[in-house]
This record gives sequence, C-alpha cells and structure tokens, in this order.
Amino acid sequence: MPAINKTAIITGITGQDGAYLAQYLLGLNYSVVGLTRSYSSAGLSKLMKLGIDTQIQLEECDLMDYSSIIRILQKYKPDEFYNLAAQSSVAASFNQPIGTIQFNSISVLNILEAIRSSNSDIRFYQASSSEMFGRVPELPIREDNVLNPVSPYAISKATAHWIVRNYREAYGIFACSGILFNHESSLRDDTFFVKKVIESARKIKAGKMDMLHVGNIMIKRDFGSSKEYVKVMHAMLQHFQPDDYIVASGKSVLLKDIIDFVFNYIGVPADRYIVDEKLFRPSEIIDLYGDSSRARIKLGWDYKLDFFDVLTDIIDEIESAND
Repeated sequence: MPAINKTAIITGITGQDGAYLAQYLLGLNYSVVGLTRSYSSAGLSKLMKLGIDTQIQLEECDLMDYSSIIRILQKYKPDEFYNLAAQSSVAASFNQPIGTIQFNSISVLNILEAIRSSNSDIRFYQASSSEMFGRVPELPIREDNVLNPVSPYAISKATAHWIVRNYREAYGIFACSGILFNHESSLRDDTFFVKKVIESARKIKAGKMDMLHVGNIMIKRDFGSSKEYVKVMHAMLQHFQPDDYIVASGKSVLLKDIIDFVFNYIGVPADRYIVDEKLFRPSEIIDLYGDSSRARIKLGWDYKLDFFDVLTDIIDEIESAND
C-alpha cells in the first residue's frame, strides 16, 4: 500500500463511527488525532475493542471554545478534519433541547471559523443526519429535498448543515456533509434501538430480564453498516469538489421486524416485549429511506448489504465477545 502520510483530526472518536473511521484511516497510513472533552471522561472501550487505542493521539478540546480549536489546528496542522461529535440522541434532545441545539450547531461554527482563520486548505467533513428531512411528501429522500426537522436534534443538525454549506459557498472551504441514515455495529451504545434490542434479548435468554419495553415499533428506517459508511466519509474528502452526500441503503425496515428477527436468532419467545406509549416520541416520522445515487456515481461507492445480514454479523460479534 502506498504511503499517504496525512494527518486527520476526528471529533467524537470514542463513538461507534469515530472508532471505525480511525481504524480505517490508520489502515491508510494516516496519523490520527482524536479530540475529547476531557481525558478523565474519555471512554476508550470502543477503540480498545478494535485494538487501536495506542495508535491514536488524544487531545482535550472543548468544541464550544474557539481558541481551543485554533490551538489544536496550529499544533497538528491536519489535512482533514472529521466532525462526528454531537448530542446524537433524538429522544434525549426532547428533554435537552437548548443544550442539543447549542452544542450541535455552535461547535460546527467554531470549527469552520477556526479552519477559515488558520488554514483554509484543511478539508472538513460534517456528520449530518437523515433526521433533518423530517416528514417528506415522497420517498426516497435526495440531497435537494426540503429540510423539515421535527425534533430538537434534527433542528440542530439542519442548522449545522446550512452552516457547512455557507462556509463552502461563501468562503471556499472544502466542506462536505455526509447525510447518513441509520447505521449500526456491535460498537453501538446500548441506548440506541438495535443494540438495545440485541442486549435485551440476550438478558431475557439468560434470565436477567423479563420483558423488553419499546416505543412505537410500527415505523420504518433505512439501516446500514457503520463499518462501511465511514469509508464514504473519507471518499468525500478525496474528491476534487466538495459536496453533500446521502449515505443510505435505499430501503427501509420496520422496527418490529428487527425485534422479531433478533428474538428468533437469539432464541427468545416472540412475545417477550411490551409496547409502552410512555416511550413514544412527541412527534414521529413513519418512514424514511434515502437515495445515495450521488455518492455511488461521484464517489464510486457500492453498497449492497442487506440489513438482516448486517444484523446477523452484529449479533455474532457480540455473542463471540461475551463467550
């Protein structure tokens, strides 16, 4: 493999996508710098599971502090900057709307302004979200769909998305947004739906839990593989022209079908869950799936995985790790 010898900064490196992106970039001979709010609170478990925790330079950086970002850029002189840090729970955003909107938008503004002020040649990636589109008149969703956010999280991501576009068009920054639809892995936190279902099923089978409590499971989402989706993040910053890209499988899956599949695969009775209306969101999107034609055509991205195959791999990885 030819030496690339680039430096990349990743915020949110201790999360699912951050860990897989770091692993992918290290495999391409990048030097990887991970930003964390605090060394003391930096959970390295995902990086450790991938065996890359000692290959990454960790730095404390408050993304709400513009001067802290400037200091990091001057110290490392990165070629690429991947911003994956966010308050990323839709459900939590309804309980923490001010904090969610403030952090998810102002942090992006601070990073882009720091890039513009210190080195405008740095290429920037922003983790946008399919939640920005909200309720749409027709599917699949494309990059030029009107944004209609229906949660504080979605509002915050839509705000950041427009900030990225403004810095690209007004200041000439090479700034891209990856509009990722749901993507999962064994590294996903247990608070997210797919991982919650898997871990709950394992506990029910082991006699450590009686029933799984879920919200509205008669909704559909477009699910894919985190391991594969992070590769598109990198591809965006290698293209000759910055743009925004939808990253999606192109079809949606009913949440109830995921529960049924997981319970059957793990060996749990199909009736061991309860639909709890207290877990319903104040507003909900019934169906979402995306059209990633732009990424396929311009970036050569070829994604053909069926989500139930991805789900099988995730369960097997979790089971193997706990044997």
